[in-house]
Parts: sequence; structure tokens; C-alpha cells
Amino acid sequence: MSPPPSTLEPAAEPSAPEPAPRPPSSSPWSVLRIRHYRNVWIGSIGSNIGGWMEGTGIRWIVGSTTGSALMLGYLSTAQTAPMLLLGLIGGVAADRFNRKKLLLITQFTMMLIAAFLAVSSYFNFFNLNVAWVLIGVSVGQGIAVAFNIPAWQVLTPRLVPRHQLTHAIMLNGLQFNFGRVVGPALTGPILIASPTYGATILFLVNTLSFAGVLIAIAGTPDAPPPPRSPDSLWEQTSEALSFVFHNRGPRAVFLAMTIFAMLGAPLLTLMPLVVTKVYQLHADTFSTLMAVFGAGAVAGVLAIRYIPPWYPKHHFIPFAITAGGVSILAFALSPTFLLGSISTFFAGAFWLWSFNSTFAAMQMLVHDAIRGRVMAVCNTAVFGITPVGGLFAGLVGMLATGDGESARGVQIGIATGAALLIGAGLIMLTWRTPEVDGLEPGDPAYTRDPSLLHGLTGARHRYLSSGDRCIECGHSLRDIPASQTVVTCPECGHVNELRNLHALHVSSEQGAVPDA
Repeated sequence: MSPPPSTLEPAAEPSAPEPAPRPPSSSPWSVLRIRHYRNVWIGSIGSNIGGWMEGTGIRWIVGSTTGSALMLGYLSTAQTAPMLLLGLIGGVAADRFNRKKLLLITQFTMMLIAAFLAVSSYFNFFNLNVAWVLIGVSVGQGIAVAFNIPAWQVLTPRLVPRHQLTHAIMLNGLQFNFGRVVGPALTGPILIASPTYGATILFLVNTLSFAGVLIAIAGTPDAPPPPRSPDSLWEQTSEALSFVFHNRGPRAVFLAMTIFAMLGAPLLTLMPLVVTKVYQLHADTFSTLMAVFGAGAVAGVLAIRYIPPWYPKHHFIPFAITAGGVSILAFALSPTFLLGSISTFFAGAFWLWSFNSTFAAMQMLVHDAIRGRVMAVCNTAVFGITPVGGLFAGLVGMLATGDGESARGVQIGIATGAALLIGAGLIMLTWRTPEVDGLEPGDPAYTRDPSLLHGLTGARHRYLSSGDRCIECGHSLRDIPASQTVVTCPECGHVNELRNLHALHVSSEQGAVPDA
């Protein structure tokens, strides 16, 4: 299974000069014209569907054979703990070894684990120890994932030009969430149709699904590591941490992704309790709600083309975070499954916008020599802080009602996190950080005026062309010379800035990023 897009892709430096800088196409589909990326993308669709089928099957086996929420908790810990313990080491490995070979090795290892599950399930090797066997297998799979994700994160950026990286990441989000919808939807009928061999079929499908993505990766250009540093493991990790926390742009992006991971997490963590306690429906409805969430994420990818290309990331990221908080708050306050489904759909869209835009921004800022380590820092932080959000929501609900698992307690817990998320988004939208887009003081597009209205509209960054209108009064402005950077509106006297985001695109295309 390919890693989630929220932990995907950085950008290798192009080997040949790129064409003259231009604002990127508004359609994310244009990136599929690149053959190697298209092959990997198509292969990843099948891999993600198989991965979601296997994951659902494992949870079903553990839950149905033990009936223990504690065992499901152990399973979740087994799946995530290796990333927390080995994530940074995996990032160092991605910067020290051939990235293509590392990715092929980790993908093949996960395929072998899936094959082991299929064979064991068919011959009933699990017997009475099925839960502990699956938990042990999940630990092994988690170790492989800890090294696979950083290796995967340097794949897409070395396949697509820099100016199409954001589009590529959005399409990765689409295929991942398409798998989130299709995988669980296929799992139920398979398990019902074949109670004896249903799990075996799921594991076998996942095993076979690795073939497509392995063939696609094998066909990509080689990816040798950057020149090896003589520094120790700790020194190399410290270099990545220094880059993230000592530079204004990367630090702002890191805070945005971790804040969203923590305060948005209760949506998914407590969703089963919302279904059973608030909606008074069976737990099986949870899979339907998850499918709606995935469909919203897919819709978010399709809707991204309607975001103006001049709207910069240091506006878009806090906007997506704020909108995500609003949709999660609506979910928390929804008394019925129908209203909850509608708000979940929008939450899925803004969830994808928030995570994909933050990781895309970090990938545009980081140098290739430390890319794997920096992205590993981000992955580890996001994986590590997500459970804290669920714990926080549960504690808030318990303090407010005396019972964190009651319907009202669950709603209060989710709503509190959502309200804090909205507040954080509005603060970031008012006091923006242009360095997120690689801008520095003195650049034409660098503005730090605190204004919520300007943060929402991004008007200060809108670039004009022939036939555009005055931002202030709407008066038509025509025949503007290409070299002109400002034009005074003859109607209202407003000084329209023609260069802002165009200059931003030019600087980012030319690699104007802060030094580590």
C-alpha cells in the first residue's frame, strides 16, 4: 500500500533547465502527461485499494475473534509505533542510500508480508493466536513502512517538474482516497460472501496489488542519494531539525500541519462513537461514513482547479485549516447521520487541502540533500501527535460531562478541538508568513500586514493581465505593459500591484528558498 498523501512527496532538483517560469496550469490532470509519474500513479491506485482491503480485513479478524477493544488498541499501536521510533532513521536512510532501490526493497518487503498473511489465513496457521500473530505482523509491516515513507517521499518530486509538484501531490491524494472509498466498500461483500476464505482473498488481493506499483517504480530513472555527509546520524538528524525550526517558512508549515493533525484527529478517532452514541446506529455505519469522508477528499482534489493560481500557499494553508475546523465543528454538532454525512464530506475535502498543501509547501522549501530527513521529521510529528488529539478530546468530554463516551461528551470533545482549530486558522490567516512561499523581506510579493480580510481574499497577491479590473472598484484596466509592476486605477486611484504572485511563481520556480 502506498503511503497516505499527507506524508508523501518532496522534490528532487531537476537535472535539466526548466522552461521559462509561468503560472501553473489550473488543472491538476495535466501532470498525468508525464509518463513515469502516470505509471506510478496508476499502479498506486491498485496498491492503495489492496492496502485498504487488507487493513480492514485485519481489523475485522482481530475484532471478531477477540471482541476486545483493548486488542484493537494494541493493533493500532503496533501499526504506528514503528514510525514513531524509526521514522527519523528512515529519513536518514533515504538521504544516505539509493532512493529507488530503498523504495523497491521496502515495497517488496510489504508484499512478502501480505503474501505471508494470505498463506497463513488459507492454511489456518493463525489458530487461537490469530490476534497476536496479526499484531506481530503489523509490527513488521510498520517497520517496513517507517523506511518506505521517506523513500516514497522522494519519488514524485524527481518525476515531475517543480511547478507541477503541488498538482502531483493533489492527484496522489485523489488516488489514496479513492482507495479509501473502494477498498472498504469491497471488503464487506467479500467477507459476507465467503466467511471461511474472505480474509484470505483480501490478503491475496493486496499481495497481487503490489505488482503494478513495483513494475512502475522499477521503470523510473535511477535515484542515487545526494553526496554522502561525513556527519553522524545524530548530526544529520539535527541538521534537519535545525532547518525546520530555525527558518520562518518551514517552521510555520510544520506548526500548521501538526496543529491540524492534533486538533482534527478527533474527527476520525471518535467517529465510531458518534455513530453509535449520537446517531444510535450500528457500528457498521462507520464504514459508510469513512467512505463519505474519502469521497469528500476526492472531491477536494477535483475542486482544487477552481482555486486561483495566484492564491499563495501562505494564504491557502490557513484558509484550508479554518474551513476544515468549521466542517469538523459542524460534524460535532450534527444530531443526525444525514447532517453528519454532509459535514464529513466537506471535512474530507478540507482535510486533504490542509495536509497536502502543508506537505507540498515543505517540499518546495527543503533542499534535496536533506529532503528525506526533513520529511521524516514531519511524518514523525504528525503520526505522534495524532493520538494526542483523540486523547485530548476524550478528556475534554469527560471533564465536561463526567463521561467522555456519552453522546454529549463525544460531541463536546470533537467540537472543542474544532473550535481551537478554527481559532488557530484565523490567527494564521490574519498574521501570515510569506516565507511559506519562499519569499523573503524585500521581495516584491512580500507583505506582512495583519488583516483577516486580505488573508481571505489574497487580493494583495493577485497579478493582473490585459483586461483585468481594479481590485478596489472593479474598473477595467487594459493594455498593461508586461514590464509594469503597478498601475493606478483612473477611477478610484487605487494602486493595483501587478507583480505579486507572478513574482512569487518566478522566485519559487528558480529555487529561491531559504538556506538551512
